[in-house]
Amino acid sequence: QVQLVESGGGLVQAGGSLRLFCAASGPTFSTYAVAWLRQAPGKEREFVAGISWGGSQTSYSDSVKGRFTISRDNAKNTVYLQMNSLKPEDTAVYYCAARKFGGGRYVASEYSDWGQGTQVTVSS
Repeated sequence: QVQLVESGGGLVQAGGSLRLFCAASGPTFSTYAVAWLRQAPGKEREFVAGISWGGSQTSYSDSVKGRFTISRDNAKNTVYLQMNSLKPEDTAVYYCAARKFGGGRYVASEYSDWGQGTQVTVSS
């Protein structure tokens, strides 16, 4: 089990950028696949981007492909989500989630550990 803490959210204008951070506790973080999921008001939680435990596999939703980049630094127990060319429809609470081993993409119910979320608001 790992504890996850997200940060980096905020208010940004359309076309701007933000970088989200997911800091994890525990010495075995490098053995966890990690993903970012988001939930907008009145909508279901959706997958945004994921990275495998070894870092060799990444996966993106079609809505963010080419604009967002997920990466990890296991020495720092941190996963990053670089978000560029932000759009108002990217507005949501962004959650970091993890599961032992695994690849780049799973449905929300397959992640065992979750952070508390960080709000991202993109104004038009």
